[in-house]
Amino acid sequence: HLALGALIIQLEYGFSDEETALMIQENPYLQYFCGFAKYEYKLPFDPSLKWTIREGSKYEYKLPFDPSLMVHFRKRLTPSIVGEINEMIIKNAEKEDSNEDDGNSGPGGSPETDGTLIVDATCAPSNIKYPQDIELLNEARENTEDMITELHDPKDGRKPRTYKMQARKDYLNMVRKKRKTSKEIRKGIRKQLQYLERNLKSIDLLLSKGKTLSPKSEKRLGTVRSLFEQQKYMFDHHTHSVENRIVSLSQPYLRPIVRGKIKAPVEFGAKLDISVCGGFTRLEKQSFEAYNESTTLKAIIERYRERTGTYPERVLADKIYRNRDNLAFCKERGIRLSGPALGRPKKNEKPDRKQDYRDICERVEVERKFSLAKLKCGLGKIYTRLAETTESVIALSILVVN
Repeated sequence: HLALGALIIQLEYGFSDEETALMIQENPYLQYFCGFAKYEYKLPFDPSLKWTIREGSKYEYKLPFDPSLMVHFRKRLTPSIVGEINEMIIKNAEKEDSNEDDGNSGPGGSPETDGTLIVDATCAPSNIKYPQDIELLNEARENTEDMITELHDPKDGRKPRTYKMQARKDYLNMVRKKRKTSKEIRKGIRKQLQYLERNLKSIDLLLSKGKTLSPKSEKRLGTVRSLFEQQKYMFDHHTHSVENRIVSLSQPYLRPIVRGKIKAPVEFGAKLDISVCGGFTRLEKQSFEAYNESTTLKAIIERYRERTGTYPERVLADKIYRNRDNLAFCKERGIRLSGPALGRPKKNEKPDRKQDYRDICERVEVERKFSLAKLKCGLGKIYTRLAETTESVIALSILVVN
């Protein structure tokens, strides 16, 4: 109860982990929401308690939990568990709505298709620095210098040379220029690649002598090696794209998602599909890879049928969902997929402009859900660092929307 309540409070108000613990400590209504039996604020001093803020010698303020536990809360509430909770909320709300009905639900028997399903995709950008090749290489070089310091033992003799002062100078001379030609950029990247390659060889030599890195440094070393291979490939082949491109050393699972928007043509974070039915939102898919959202439509429609027992009467979706495969799938099942037909318009065919206009107006509902989730429920910028906690925050954001 406390774990779920704390995460909902954090997304609802936009608090950090520390602020969430402090606000729950201060406010009785937040403690009630989190399932506390009584209001707890001041307690007698207990030196065994970890999470305290001292106030004199007799009394102290006690936090309800250590702020670092928020990470474990997010790990515990996986996207599948959050999805089950979301379904419980929706079913409870639909049950209340059905109880308020007059009972005049029309003739008996369920039609083959019923209801409206709205689908769309967006990106949940993560809080990372805009990736540039020379910035990533410089960060990787600094990380390898720290690893060499960690592996080196003064008893073994002289520390391997890293030329870090010269490398830092070359990097600053490059980034401080307001206007850089492509030739200068390429020269700066080449120098950083040479420094990084030298450091990686020194690390391999130290590791071959039996030295060991900490698990955190060993994980970062694997990321640095992958980054070096990608940057070396792009430098040698005069290209700016590579498969599974790393855009952040601290979050190597993130990928560039091309959205084509004027404000942000490319975003760096998870891509997700949602569906809206009856005013309620469901998270249908999320991935850190740039998948084509049209491939998810069939699965979304089948899940709708599992929930309701019928296919939707109509599906309101973007133009990208209207490929031949999806159109044939919907036609076989008597589903109307919104939008014009593919290809050249037929002769003597009059489009139903009122219906098209109505579909466009009603499809805006999914855009309102995105706006609410990004402005109010934490989907606009994801601050978590781990892949599993990022997925949990995205699922929780959709939960808070409902």
